[in-house]
Amino acid sequence: MRRFLKENSLSLAFGALFLASLAGQAVAGWHQLNDELFAEGLHQMSLGAYLTSSSFAVDVTENWQSEYLQFLLYVMLTVWLVQRGSPESKPLEDAGQESDEKQKVGAYARPDSPKMARAGGLRTAFYSRSLGITMGTIFLLSWLVQSVAGWASYNETRLQQLRDPITWGSYLIHSDFWARTLQNWQSEFLAVGSMAVLAIYLRQRGSPESKPVGSSHDATGVEG
Repeated sequence: MRRFLKENSLSLAFGALFLASLAGQAVAGWHQLNDELFAEGLHQMSLGAYLTSSSFAVDVTENWQSEYLQFLLYVMLTVWLVQRGSPESKPLEDAGQESDEKQKVGAYARPDSPKMARAGGLRTAFYSRSLGITMGTIFLLSWLVQSVAGWASYNETRLQQLRDPITWGSYLIHSDFWARTLQNWQSEFLAVGSMAVLAIYLRQRGSPESKPVGSSHDATGVEG
């Protein structure tokens, strides 16, 4: 058990942080919504009802979709685009999909390579892009859920204001949907871009997201 905890400490730590922050968001969001309902003279909502409400669903999924969009773009763009001096970039000369030999696929696979890397054909082609496909699928699904939950939440607000609800199609081009979406996207793009540039000049000793402390600013694709 001790060995398992050590070897998986990073994923376990982030899993615990995720669950703790999700629980905190649920409680804080519940109180926030009930404050708004109280101010409007409406019945307050139980925690259980809030957890299954469109308000909670849209608040959660609008962040999930932006996070997975961030990683999807990062995975895909770093195939071709490079940043001189950044450990977040591959070496400048490696831009592109690289050779089978360098990627260790097909005839160049090693004994410990995944079976899909040795299989060849469509299976290897699919596996070679499986990370981007998975990130893209999660992004699209979470964005879809966000749109449906946001639509339901927005229509609840309109009904409380004695206004007619709108269709899902109308909501997809509505400012409420895009304001929720773009406020998350811009922060993700800023964070990733800042990390790629700041890591050129700044260091964090022992972190694989940083270059070794003594590496030159021009060293690219080097991790500590």
